[in-house]
Amino acid sequence: MNITFIGGGNMATAIIGGLLQRQWDPQQLRVVEIIAAARDKLEQTYHIQTFAGVTAESMQADCVVLAIKPQQMREAAAQLAPLIANALVITIAAGIRGADLSRWLGNHQRIVRVMPNTPALVLAGISGLYAMPGVTADDRKRAGEIMGAVGETVWVAREEDIDAVTAVSGSGPAYVFYFIEALEQAARDLGMSNEAARQLAISTFTGASKLAAQSTEDIATLRARVTSKGGTTERALASMESDQIKSAIVRAVKAAADRSRELGDELGRG
Repeated sequence: MNITFIGGGNMATAIIGGLLQRQWDPQQLRVVEIIAAARDKLEQTYHIQTFAGVTAESMQADCVVLAIKPQQMREAAAQLAPLIANALVITIAAGIRGADLSRWLGNHQRIVRVMPNTPALVLAGISGLYAMPGVTADDRKRAGEIMGAVGETVWVAREEDIDAVTAVSGSGPAYVFYFIEALEQAARDLGMSNEAARQLAISTFTGASKLAAQSTEDIATLRARVTSKGGTTERALASMESDQIKSAIVRAVKAAADRSRELGDELGRG
């Protein structure tokens, strides 16, 4: 399968690196990238062909991955529409709904919407995928293979679920970093050095996440096992409950989902 990436930024680079680690043929990968320095880096690092703009040669692809900013999508789609033929189109642009992209691409139907997250940069991401009705079973398999190169994948049945994916896992790394920042600050306030505070906070989070991922028990049970009656963890969690932190997090994620829907409305006008 020949793949052309429109945009050679961080996420496209991560996917390319992941595919090559899975023994993908570099000759089957192309990138359209307007920045010369970025093209040079891609060619030198991955030994793939790059193009400064959309051309008939660059679009000789079975799959086109749209890895550009949402605000650039309509203009890019106008250039792509005459050239994509029957290619599978994968879009990782946040907020752009399938129906709007289909319209901009001249009623193209083989579109998969994807919401990845930044841990994909270290091949530890998770991506939510939604297939429009024109997507075949083979298309779904291909899209899963491509996004699976940078982490786990979850298919959703309704396009509106992509807003929830955006709010939970797309924005989620920022929530995690926010919590790590708080743990670091607490450690420093308690007299730890900056280096020790960082190591304690990050390793605690990665270790707990690994334990949760490998356990068959639910998260509440794992939390309860750390919480001894009358102990330090119970005191900390009681303080968090008093401040309604869990409820605040749920409200925040719902606010992110609302904003995702708003962006879809804004970006799809016209």
